[in-house]
Amino acid sequence: MANTKSAVKRNRQSLKRRARNINIRTTVKDAVKGFRQALGSKDPAKTAEALKSATRTVSRAASKGVVHKRAAARRVSRLAKAANRAAAAAAK
Repeated sequence: MANTKSAVKRNRQSLKRRARNINIRTTVKDAVKGFRQALGSKDPAKTAEALKSATRTVSRAASKGVVHKRAAARRVSRLAKAANRAAAAAAK
C-alpha cells in the first residue's frame, strides 16, 4: 500500500489511466471486429466504411500511447491488405 501522499496520488492516477486504456483497447477491438464482419458481408461500401473507421480508431489509440505506433501501423496495414484482397476477389 502507498505510504506517502505522492504515492497515493500516483496510485489514483494509474487507476484512472488503466481504466482509460482498457476502454480505448476495447474500442479498438470492437472496430476491428466490425471491420471483419463487414468484410464477411461482401459489401464493398460497407467494408470501405468499416476500414476507415477501424483505421481511425487504431491510429487514435496509437497517438494516445495505448498501442505502440508500430503495432498500430502493422494492424492498419493488415486491415487494408485484407480489404484489398476482398475487393480483388469481388472484381473477378
